[in-house]
Amino acid sequence: MTEILCRNCSQPYPQEGLPYLCPNCGGVFTLRGLTFTKASLVPAKTQGIWRFRESFGLPASYPASYLGEGDTPLVPVKILGKELWAKMESLNPSGSFKDRATAVLTSVLRGRGLENVVEDSSGNAGGSLALYASAFGIHCRIYIPSGTSGPKRRQIEVCDAEVVLVEGPREDAHIAAVEAVYMGGLPYASHADQPFGMAGIATIAYEIFEALGEMPGTVFCPIGHGSLFTGVLMGFDALVRAGLASKRPRMIGVQPEVCAPVVSAWQRRPFTGGKGSSLAEGTMVEHPARMEEILALLESGRDELVTVTEPEIAEAHQLLIQAGLYVEPTSAMVLAASRNVEETSGKSVLILSGSGLKSKM
Repeated sequence: MTEILCRNCSQPYPQEGLPYLCPNCGGVFTLRGLTFTKASLVPAKTQGIWRFRESFGLPASYPASYLGEGDTPLVPVKILGKELWAKMESLNPSGSFKDRATAVLTSVLRGRGLENVVEDSSGNAGGSLALYASAFGIHCRIYIPSGTSGPKRRQIEVCDAEVVLVEGPREDAHIAAVEAVYMGGLPYASHADQPFGMAGIATIAYEIFEALGEMPGTVFCPIGHGSLFTGVLMGFDALVRAGLASKRPRMIGVQPEVCAPVVSAWQRRPFTGGKGSSLAEGTMVEHPARMEEILALLESGRDELVTVTEPEIAEAHQLLIQAGLYVEPTSAMVLAASRNVEETSGKSVLILSGSGLKSKM
């Protein structure tokens, strides 16, 4: 049974409000025992991620917040002679994988009667929350770095979210949002710290398994705060526990060389902080919320965390576009990594996280 508990003290998530840290010990909430079985699938007339609602751990009274998220294509491609499968998360309603998480979180907000929230974002999460908030009558204030790419900023603005620009690096927007939460007493609808969305993200794994008819051999996934990587990994683990496969795929997490705190921790070397900017702006996170979970879930000697350089990201971005996959540079990190990782048996899947329409490139 899917539960939401504190990562440190196992305190259940409160039944009211929207705390982002455990009131008991200050720890971060996470999912435990994410559950999937074929018997848990709701009737086929239910669409997108909501086919898997029984795995979300939500009360039955919470409404489904569906805008078309999920059921994204898994596209076979050949790039430089290598056969790959591309999971097109760029084709979700707001143009990124964040919509799977936002849909679940929005249902929690609606189910708990919360109509005014705060968030911080480098772009995609803000655009996603702004879209869902607009559709379901929720006011949101979103703190974004002043250097956020124009299309992403515009997306947030046209959805009538209250936008607050913050000078400095990505981390400063987070600090400003947390200050607003404490000063104004508003719920923090954080895509990074709130745990609900990872169950929605786990549906990526279910869909990949369905489309292939088997577990892939290797899955390449970008890491910023880590909710995408953690959710997908948890989803594959849930399929294994359900007896639908003997083992999950090999997981390869990717960060830009200029800001790779999770890779540094995995390799047991010091992280000296983000250095400058990156084409992969969505992953410029110095203090990832899900780092501890990622490190705990990885299998040493099988899974891997790697970095890619800016020239590698730029080249991979062009290769994806030439293959007909119009994604933002952050998504291209996974193709760059796949060119540097040793071949393994089974199909290789690239999770392409965001649309090229949201990029300045």
